[in-house]
Amino acid sequence: MNKGLLIVLSGPSGVGKGTVCAELRKRHPELIYSVSATTRAPREGERDGVNYFFKSRDEFQDMIARDALLEYAEYVGNFYGTPREFVERTLAEGKDIILEIEVQGALKVKEKFPEGVFVFLLPPSLNELKARITGRGTETQATINHRLSVAVEEMNLLYHYDYAVVNDRIDNACDRIAAIMTAEHCKRERFLHELFQELKELAPAENVSER
Repeated sequence: MNKGLLIVLSGPSGVGKGTVCAELRKRHPELIYSVSATTRAPREGERDGVNYFFKSRDEFQDMIARDALLEYAEYVGNFYGTPREFVERTLAEGKDIILEIEVQGALKVKEKFPEGVFVFLLPPSLNELKARITGRGTETQATINHRLSVAVEEMNLLYHYDYAVVNDRIDNACDRIAAIMTAEHCKRERFLHELFQELKELAPAENVSER
């Protein structure tokens, strides 16, 4: 009943996951950000346990072997992953935690932690997504076309998620995600077991049944 929620926010590249996540955390400072583990060296100003859990390659490989990661991937020669222990400890403390992650990573998390709340962030339209990617001014046309192709493939995986939120405006998207969190906290499953135990103490056993 008092366990926190794991909110997994995902969606195609360019949809605005990072911006929405940052605004949501600003509005809800009690929402804990899921800190990733990485083998890359800390940059100036970064702190262990705040920006990342900095690990050696041997330590990271040990985490993989112990199934201590909900998901992981290698990018540009370094490993990145989501530590299971940090997530589970935070939830046990009754705190909600948000994990902002790419689609493939989110699906890996769902395999190991299906009780999470999986939210897919959608663009208002593919034309709008193309405009956002093109507006960066940092990619070639071939790269833009590839990113759009990948985005279409990722949006076809929407059925794996619990909720879809259109990011037409950042404040609207944040309001919708906050509403999802409220609804999830009110789900009957979060109350049934504890309520059943209390009823057993107050009422005759034959009048109480847990379904």
